[in-house]
Amino acid sequence: MSIYHASIILISGFILDLVVGDPVYRYHPVRIIGNLIDALQKIIKKAYPGNRSSGVYLAALTLFFSLFIYSSLFLLFNRIHPVAGILLNIYFVYSLIALRDLLMHCRPVMDALRGKDLKNARKAIGMIVGRDVNYLDESGIVRAAIETLAENFVDGFLSPVFWYTAGCLTGVFFNINPVCFGVVFLILFKVASTLDSMVGYKTAEFREIGWAGARLDDLMNFIPARLSLIVLFPGAVLSGLHPLSGLRIFFRDRLKHESPNSAHSESFVAGASRARLGGPTRYSDGVKEKPWLGKEFPDPDFTDIRRVMKLILISSCLTVSFFSSIIFLMYKI
Repeated sequence: MSIYHASIILISGFILDLVVGDPVYRYHPVRIIGNLIDALQKIIKKAYPGNRSSGVYLAALTLFFSLFIYSSLFLLFNRIHPVAGILLNIYFVYSLIALRDLLMHCRPVMDALRGKDLKNARKAIGMIVGRDVNYLDESGIVRAAIETLAENFVDGFLSPVFWYTAGCLTGVFFNINPVCFGVVFLILFKVASTLDSMVGYKTAEFREIGWAGARLDDLMNFIPARLSLIVLFPGAVLSGLHPLSGLRIFFRDRLKHESPNSAHSESFVAGASRARLGGPTRYSDGVKEKPWLGKEFPDPDFTDIRRVMKLILISSCLTVSFFSSIIFLMYKI
């Protein structure tokens, strides 16, 4: 498959995600990765209890088996027919980016708040955040929804597209199938992301075995988080928000979080929507005193969720246009 196919596959996967969403089923690639992590971490914990190297083994083995499954499927499908190989790669790209579900999960939150139904709003936001939602007031629920939209725009969409493109360009450089290299890099990112979400906690249970996945996830989100400004700024222009305010808050507040990456997109969104984000956040293990992003602005209300959803949708379209154009230009060269 040529670099031209790589561009078409990215666009096709994006359109499929927008139209179909991300259905839950047993053999979804992320669920398979999660099952691998769950099985392997139990074995590795027994073999290397309290050993920091267990995290490296877990990350390496999860990646090995994930790539083995993909490679085996691709060889099988491509032998049946080259078109079958292309369709398989579209399926992987479609399955490993997540935009529609991110947007759709915020709709019931917004609808409940519009009807002043805090009980159902808390229930809806509890489906997509890790904080304790039982004590959230309306502004806390709205902040949680907007922060989730901003952070997961990078984690769930921009980073996968970035690493798919990086893999395609690496394949061109080494004169190896660029599409397969793109999907391999995409799987690598998704393994890191899933490791972080499943075992990347600083608790006694996961401190040793989860550190490698958490650090790999931070590393792989490092560049995309900082590139988010490139698409969020024009996205704010096109969605009628405040791009210059977003730019100012981005450069002032982007390094305030404990996470090296999450505050980049969140700080721009806070400025662009002129609503403060962050602040004290209650989790199951207590209250975490997060810094405010855009502290001079008022708390957001439920109408800001729709405005930020529009920003994320437009910015996602710009993301795919930008990176598919890079891939296509490589085809022309």
